[in-house]
Amino acid sequence: MIPQVEIDAVPDPLPQGLVVLDVREDDEWAAGHIQGAVHIPLMDLPARLGEFVELEAPQTLVVCKAGGRSARAVAYLAQQGYDVVNLVDGMIGWERAGRAMVSDTGQPATVI
Repeated sequence: MIPQVEIDAVPDPLPQGLVVLDVREDDEWAAGHIQGAVHIPLMDLPARLGEFVELEAPQTLVVCKAGGRSARAVAYLAQQGYDVVNLVDGMIGWERAGRAMVSDTGQPATVI
């Protein structure tokens, strides 16, 4: 079973020390993401695992658009021994809950 959490159980603001890992593609990230999140697309995660390890995160919230890719990332990282949890409904749920996002496009942040 994959560790997961619903958006209403995620504190707002996020607790100090919690790392957010966003595993979406570059265009999705640019359109809107959680301030301070780390971006490593799912397909790059095995090759870039060292970057994740360097974060030395006590716990990591993993997000994608709807929760599917992040669930795969959580399964992989949990097998490696990391304390990770999947955000059910992903960034769609984050946006629906009115949580803050930033974008790299100069446009208002949105989930694509």
